[in-house]
Amino acid sequence: METEPFSLDLRSPLSTASGPISRREGFLVRVEHDGVVGLGEATPLPGWTESYAECEDALSGMRGPESLPSETGEAGRPRRPAARHGAELAVATAEARAAGESLAAFLADETPADTVAVNATVGDGSVDATAGATREAVEEGFSTVKVKVGARDPDVDATRLRAVREAAGDDVGLRADANGAWDVETARRMLDVAAELDFSYVEQPLPSADVEGHADLRGRGVGVALDESLATAGPARVLAADAADALVCKPMALGGPIRTLDVARQASERGVDVVVTTTIDAVIARVGAVHVAAALPDVPACGLATGAMLADDLAPDPAPVEGGRIRVPAGPGLAGDAFSALRQPPE
Repeated sequence: METEPFSLDLRSPLSTASGPISRREGFLVRVEHDGVVGLGEATPLPGWTESYAECEDALSGMRGPESLPSETGEAGRPRRPAARHGAELAVATAEARAAGESLAAFLADETPADTVAVNATVGDGSVDATAGATREAVEEGFSTVKVKVGARDPDVDATRLRAVREAAGDDVGLRADANGAWDVETARRMLDVAAELDFSYVEQPLPSADVEGHADLRGRGVGVALDESLATAGPARVLAADAADALVCKPMALGGPIRTLDVARQASERGVDVVVTTTIDAVIARVGAVHVAAALPDVPACGLATGAMLADDLAPDPAPVEGGRIRVPAGPGLAGDAFSALRQPPE
């Protein structure tokens, strides 16, 4: 197994619970299987995964598929999920290429989807700016829009949600993402507003550790989706507590495509939806996440339209967003020969 570090600037800084980030730093991973090279990506994001240094250390100790790290932490996730994701994705893409199958076909229990619907994301902004961004997304063909809330006074956010519904029309699916910003009283109030406006779900209304609090919020006429809680409490605890109507699954944070599908199957058995998203990854991990989403039956619109957040990338994207959907690359592995140059180590 070989690794190659990279650093990619974002077009504009991204606010996270651990502070703003202006670039994404990670590792391109190459694994050879049956004479075929597969590619993976390990791009850690503190707060979701291990640190860059921890990821580098974990990758340096791997020698091949047989050395994928299996140790887990208190939440039941791999202790080094980004490193494990890079290695697992590389192994899976090599095996898929050797079998002459797309990664989605290799991973899926049934015939995978040809395309995956994706949501547009509308960031925090004034009421007018939020409505305008929603209209633009709908005009571009997105049938699902997610709006960021929680940074403003709840009264202002309620007005913003109403403006989003008016701008989107009745046929567009809407989601709101609070990133754990509210207390219980505020969350109840805002979920009632979202239910009134026929939003599909509100994502992470309470802090991530409050799993039981999220369980109590369910049944108010709008779904509850959990994202950050999967990183802190872990999928098993979230599912055992019946705390979510949907899980927002990031393969990089869960430890790889196969582990993500395992979580998705467990969720499906409990009647919980799964939405696949990225951690603002480079093109290898993004395309890998597209294949994961395509391998899931009847997956809702996913949070995979994140490539535009990067000012540069490792390679041209073979799976761009077009009309609110991404066409799943059909070639062997990730995208046939699209990444042939990356499969060769630099001289």
